[in-house]
Amino acid sequence: MPGSTALFTDYLYRFDRVRSFYQQPPDTNAIHQAARQASLPAQHRKDLVAALRQQNRGMGEASASNVELLSRSDAIVVATGQQVGLYTGPVFTLYKAITALEHARRLREAGQPAVAVFWLATEDHDLAEVDHVWVHDTNTLPSRLQGKAPHSENQPVGTVVLADTVLDELGAHLAELPFSSQALVLAERAYPAGVSFRDGFRCLLNSLLRDAGLIFLDPMDPAIRRLAAPLFDGVLRQEPELYEALAERSQALVDAGYHAQVRVAPETSLLFRIEQDRRIALKRTPQGYQDEEGACSVDSMRETLAEAPQRFSPNALLRPVTQDFLLPTAVYIAGPSEIAYLAQAEALYDRLLGRMPVVLPRVSLTIINARAERLLKRYRLSPTDCLQTAEDLRRKIARRLVPAGLERQMETGQIRIERALTEVHRELAAFDATLGQALENTSKKMLYQFNKIRSKAAQEGLRRDARAQGDAAYLANLIYPERHPQERLYSALSFYARHGPDFVESVRKAVRPDCHDHQVLTL
Repeated sequence: MPGSTALFTDYLYRFDRVRSFYQQPPDTNAIHQAARQASLPAQHRKDLVAALRQQNRGMGEASASNVELLSRSDAIVVATGQQVGLYTGPVFTLYKAITALEHARRLREAGQPAVAVFWLATEDHDLAEVDHVWVHDTNTLPSRLQGKAPHSENQPVGTVVLADTVLDELGAHLAELPFSSQALVLAERAYPAGVSFRDGFRCLLNSLLRDAGLIFLDPMDPAIRRLAAPLFDGVLRQEPELYEALAERSQALVDAGYHAQVRVAPETSLLFRIEQDRRIALKRTPQGYQDEEGACSVDSMRETLAEAPQRFSPNALLRPVTQDFLLPTAVYIAGPSEIAYLAQAEALYDRLLGRMPVVLPRVSLTIINARAERLLKRYRLSPTDCLQTAEDLRRKIARRLVPAGLERQMETGQIRIERALTEVHRELAAFDATLGQALENTSKKMLYQFNKIRSKAAQEGLRRDARAQGDAAYLANLIYPERHPQERLYSALSFYARHGPDFVESVRKAVRPDCHDHQVLTL
């Protein structure tokens, strides 16, 4: 898949190469060991359940039941999470939730009490990443819908209120799809006037899942922040040592031929401060910490933390550690980038928790419909062939439209010409190097002109079948829109509007615990 890194693919298929960067291999057998380590103090678990009970009011009976199940001392968590994007953002967000739910269900069937928890990344402050949504219409034409949300600089996105939820534009783009009315009902219920990014996201994702029992966790809840305070205090006390561990890990990754996903500098702090709805970066200094409001000592920071833990927030590397400090996490469902930066975060897990969950990839899918399947067969294409721009795909289709016999003759002719020129060049260069160079230059011109004729023949085939241009655009926009894999761009609402409620069940069936491959799903 485009964008896959060596670290991610080695993690999935050649784990021995990356074993030193993770504590558990990505397989279901390792879950049992992780489950034994994922214990919580009794009072911590009691307070956690109380906070989650309050946060998940109105999320349905299944979620309420799972919150109570979590109160058992042997109950574990399958965790996942995502930024709270408009209309849940890209469809892979839904895939994460379904993957977590499915793993939790299978663990329960095997006798292990388990629940799925979705971490709402409400404290991130990059609004530009979440304030829009991509959808496609009946012809797979992609459109970017931009919500309007007045906000303060560096305001945590979960608290930002939408002034315009672009419901009218959404309805117009989905209008001709067969289940558009049902999709719009879900959207309208989740995004009434004055809704925040957090509340709209949570309501819509829960509705798409049809009360499947997902538990939502908002880390900005003061009750959750109080539970996280001991971890943050440990960070404040140990941050110089934690930086050294991260720097060593980053260098080890580079030395192994990989990359450090998150840049770590000597002044980098693992914590932010939240002041008056603003998330403010902290910098470490020899005397303690520095932010835009001034300097303060480590002891002063610890005192502030004890008095007001809601004023602190973890950075990207500390966030998963915070999650698994709060929860009895045995399994973490992650995307490719998360799996890569967890290779860095493991250094923090080791020193702050002494344990790390099994990290499993979310289900990864390309969804095609009956028309797309027919077009792939007609032009003798695979979905992989469509992972390119519409223009490049048009050229490929054009080549397929040239009569098969003619194309074979051209291919054979080019091979013969190249072979003959190579043989002559070998003898001629041995006879006279200057003449050999002249023939090499002439050969390039000959092959250029020959390929030019081949291209013209392909374009003539395309001209004879003008419909193919539209077909190429249809496939490219569905499978690789805006030069992104489908799952990383389009909202789940587009697929719900096209395929209906059964779309979610089809994705659930595609979750296979021991298969990490990208799958093509025809609906």
